[in-house]
Amino acid sequence: MTKPTSLSRRRLRTWIRLLRLTRHTENRLREYMRVAHNRPQHRYDDMAALHRHDGPMKMSALSEMLLVSNGNASTVVDRLEKDGFVARKTDAQDRRVVMVTLTDAGRAHFDDAALGHEEMVDGILEAFGPEELDQIRALLHRVDPPGNR
Repeated sequence: MTKPTSLSRRRLRTWIRLLRLTRHTENRLREYMRVAHNRPQHRYDDMAALHRHDGPMKMSALSEMLLVSNGNASTVVDRLEKDGFVARKTDAQDRRVVMVTLTDAGRAHFDDAALGHEEMVDGILEAFGPEELDQIRALLHRVDPPGNR
């Protein structure tokens, strides 16, 4: 193994700083969701996937989007359905396919939570102006895998 260079050390320190910022932000957002919306952060993430899709979505597609098994996606949907935030229905063409969508109550709950979520992130990153934010995003896209852009 070769001795790390000064540049590799700087890259490592940058990674550690990004990781600390990410963890700090996630912790604040998790606490906000718990206190303000009585929901764990991951329920917000689950609802965000359905909100982005904007219409009925196959359960299998939801599990792929959430990076969980089909069984885990069913558990997620069970909880959200119990709260009245999602509805399931069988696909008209193929009764084996289950579709899931946000209900009006789910959409309203998500919209409220999303507004607070955005305000929290805005406060965390308030030190940056528009040009700096554009620059940071552009720099991070250079190391982002092509499928995530």
